[in-house]
Amino acid sequence: MRGSADADDLFSAAGAARLAARAPLAARLRPTTLDELVGQRHLVAPGAPLRALIEADRLSSAILWGPPGTGKTTLASLIAHATAKRFVPLSAVSAGVKDVRQVIDAARRSIGEEGRGTILFLDEVHRFNRSQQDALLPSVEEGLIVLIGATTENPFFEVNSPLLSRSTLWRLEPLTERELVEVARRALEAEQATATIEALDALAVSADGDARAVLTALEVALALAGGDEVSVTHVERAGHIRLHHYGEDSHYDVISAFIKSIRGSDPDAGLYWLARMLEAGEDARFIARRLVILASEDVGEADPLALVVASSAARAVELVGLPEAQLNLAQAVVHLATAPKSNRVTVALDRALVAVRDGRHAEVPPHLADSHYRGASAIGQGEGYVYPHDASGAWVEQAYRPVPHQGVTYYEPSDRGHEAVLAERLRRWRGSDERTDVESEDPTDALIGNPEEPTGAGGGPGGSGRRDPRL
Repeated sequence: MRGSADADDLFSAAGAARLAARAPLAARLRPTTLDELVGQRHLVAPGAPLRALIEADRLSSAILWGPPGTGKTTLASLIAHATAKRFVPLSAVSAGVKDVRQVIDAARRSIGEEGRGTILFLDEVHRFNRSQQDALLPSVEEGLIVLIGATTENPFFEVNSPLLSRSTLWRLEPLTERELVEVARRALEAEQATATIEALDALAVSADGDARAVLTALEVALALAGGDEVSVTHVERAGHIRLHHYGEDSHYDVISAFIKSIRGSDPDAGLYWLARMLEAGEDARFIARRLVILASEDVGEADPLALVVASSAARAVELVGLPEAQLNLAQAVVHLATAPKSNRVTVALDRALVAVRDGRHAEVPPHLADSHYRGASAIGQGEGYVYPHDASGAWVEQAYRPVPHQGVTYYEPSDRGHEAVLAERLRRWRGSDERTDVESEDPTDALIGNPEEPTGAGGGPGGSGRRDPRL
């Protein structure tokens, strides 16, 4: 029987060796010490905080947050080798509450029988839903297990607040191109192969900070080279195409950059962020809705056509769909980015809302009330109302708000684009002595603005850099 057991051990060892030899290049080259880890020097350089905790085996519950290929799983592997605690790896992709409870039960036995703590490494922790994460909370809070969660998604969105508050958040950064070249050089040395400098640069540029992507692409390029030096052609033929995906946090960051670029009158930046979102599979209807909002929020009456163009693009998304509707969205981006900017409509609405919410209750003035029903005239409804179309210029001086709210100006047009025409018109109607310089009453000229003089709000293109603090 003893001989049979020894044979089984030999077969198991041989199988493990063959499996390791056939593993992907990224797995075969996984660092075995902190000094071998490329990148993340702010965490693992000598004297860095995470390294000090790992080497002292005093790491408490932690969340490792970073993009793919930045070393989260590698760090977990290094922790497993450095700790005296039991190290239990699980993947949230395949594990469930039952698996977590088994780990917790085993951890309780271990601490009771051996006095030995347990580290639970939970990869892709964001894949656990709220109730699954809640199952971890009591054990983490009690200190029964040390949780190390790895995630590519923003933990502030994807990890329960109580669990996050009991963990230290360690953020891993994308590797620099220089660091990615170093990863590729180490792989070439291990494989006893060579590559041109241009090929190494091409690998680093295309990987977008992902060390695993570099090694995966290099592995294919080595096969294509067939023992020869790896060239740029081999890298290109390896077909290393990255999927431009982002999580919920990046969703908000990218749309924020998109809106701010258009508001800042930079069409090229607007188109770049549009392309980022389209390549990531962002919902085109969401993009279109944001453009429609921006047309009124940041352009407004400075270019009334902005809302028409944005709304038409949104309609085109529904009628045409992608990929063709990308062109309609791009046209809207360019139009909105190059339009004169004004947020005066937004400010005016905010002022009116404040007046309504904070002001006294006020009835509709009798002369503005509905007078079309029988008996309305008997109670004074509509009495004193002057029909504007009966007056010259279709304008009469008449109160249109309740008494407590009269005399307060909400809408103050800027001097940009078509709003300059509105400013002059309102000046005349309001009887103000303050004039707005308008060179032309031609609505077409005012609508499109002067192409020789870019306009913009605040410190943007054509702006004075001085902004009313109320705006």
